[in-house]
Amino acid sequence: MQIESPEGHLGHPMTSLTPSPNALAGMRVLALDNGKPGAEFLLRRVGERLAERTGAVFVGLERKKTAATPCEEELVDRIIKDADIVLTGTAD
Repeated sequence: MQIESPEGHLGHPMTSLTPSPNALAGMRVLALDNGKPGAEFLLRRVGERLAERTGAVFVGLERKKTAATPCEEELVDRIIKDADIVLTGTAD
């Protein structure tokens, strides 16, 4: 009989992160807030960190009217004009 540790195999801790690829360098990143509690804070921070790590440019945050409805056409038009990449998500 072989008994395995629930901790798994332990190794040496990472000393640094792998450099991010330059695939996003210079691209405009926009966060789209769906109105859920906490979404603005989380999406803004993720957008800022993504830009820092990849050389992208965080251009800010836009907000939908509600999480329950599709994105308004005027907002979609602004996003298309202002961003190359859009971050969004939903959770409670």
